Amino acid sequence: SHFEMYLDSMKEIGADTSKIKHLIRLVKERKDIFKIIESLQISNEIKDFLNFTFSVIKENKTHITAAVFTFGREDLIPNMFIEIVRKIKSENKTVDSLIYYLERHIEMDGDHHGPMAMNMVTSLCENNDKKIKEALDASKLALKKRIKLWDHIRKNLK
Repeated sequence: SHFEMYLDSMKEIGADTSKIKHLIRLVKERKDIFKIIESLQISNEIKDFLNFTFSVIKENKTHITAAVFTFGREDLIPNMFIEIVRKIKSENKTVDSLIYYLERHIEMDGDHHGPMAMNMVTSLCENNDKKIKEALDASKLALKKRIKLWDHIRKNLK
């Protein structure tokens, strides 16, 4: 799975996976996700991003979930990952798992998932002005949350 590839990539570059594994254990125990997030020893920026994500899921409005996923992830990731791969390759780093993970996302999100996700959002909004506005507002908020998350990560990179 993409998630397993992500964990393998984290291990390859020496990143600590203990917090994400702890989160998975708590989720498997079927505890309330919002209580789990609050209990985690992570930054408020990450908590805010997670709380937003799971609030969208809990709201259970398919057109909003699809829009947030599409514009907050599928539409952004390929270009971002292309730049990361270029930088890694220019520095001649040996991180094969990470490069494979990133290139797989570039290929799948850019060529397949992205266009399908855009069609899905259009279809789910059904030319309904209310749904379109909800999807647009949620997408804008998703982008703001993601920018705050990325800014936090960039600030904390060593």
